[in-house]
Amino acid sequence: MSEPKRNVLPVVDDPDDKPRQRARTMSRKEMARLFRQQAAAGGLEPELQTLMAELDASRPKTRGDCAEGERPCPYVSCKYNLYVDVNPRTGSVKMNFPDKELWELAETCALDVADRAGITLEEVGVIMNLTRERVRQLEMRGLAKLRVIADDEPRPAAADDDE
Repeated sequence: MSEPKRNVLPVVDDPDDKPRQRARTMSRKEMARLFRQQAAAGGLEPELQTLMAELDASRPKTRGDCAEGERPCPYVSCKYNLYVDVNPRTGSVKMNFPDKELWELAETCALDVADRAGITLEEVGVIMNLTRERVRQLEMRGLAKLRVIADDEPRPAAADDDE
């Protein structure tokens, strides 16, 4: 008996080539439980509290303040930071790179990526820990929303040249 042919791709051993880890979402309930456990264990270390207060005081207020700022950007609570996403409706937090630390990311600010302009879907996928197909789907959804907004806006009346 002969075995049926299978489409098998060759395996290439590359020590740096790790499988992409999926993003991890934490609910508000789960975060609250972690904070309670941390508080029961003695809360935040004084050193960490001092560092957090210092970061909050030096936090940029505008894009101009932040454009030449430190990279990787330490302000993960900024809505443009690529390390975590917060759902405004539910308050859940999605860790985009659960297997990496902030300082291990090549890009941490969506505004820096936007300033570069003209990158491929594949590059966006790597930056955001998404597949190229998912980036394409999100792009199509965003463009559809922009079309709806553009259609809803009143158009300026055409100027009459007859007078």
